[in-house]
Amino acid sequence: MRADTPREQTIFFFAGERAGLRKPRSALAGFRALLAGGALLTALTVVLRPALDVRGCSNYGGNGNGTAFHDQIWDLNYPLLLLVWMSSVVVEQLHPATWNGRRAGPIIARALLAVMIAVIVSCGAAFKLLLLCR
Repeated sequence: MRADTPREQTIFFFAGERAGLRKPRSALAGFRALLAGGALLTALTVVLRPALDVRGCSNYGGNGNGTAFHDQIWDLNYPLLLLVWMSSVVVEQLHPATWNGRRAGPIIARALLAVMIAVIVSCGAAFKLLLLCR
């Protein structure tokens, strides 16, 4: 490296380690798990067609615990899938390829945004669907 050329600022990489990372920055870096997982969970929710009103619950007009889904196993599987989705968003934010030479401020801001969106959507979906028929 010549002395008169400015050195690129890298964060979280050792000197010379960035040599293989010549790809341009992607605007979606750090949001792929959020978007892909959100799309898959939305498609799964549409396919499962859960009850969105108390009248659609399996225990409507009676007493006892009911479920918003047609199969009770989704009362366990759905929150587990939401937890896996949130975990994959967190893991993606911790992966060095997501950072791709960004400074610390944008890395932290993008990570907080992605994780908070995943948590808010997961909690909203879980509370709505899993507590509706109780």
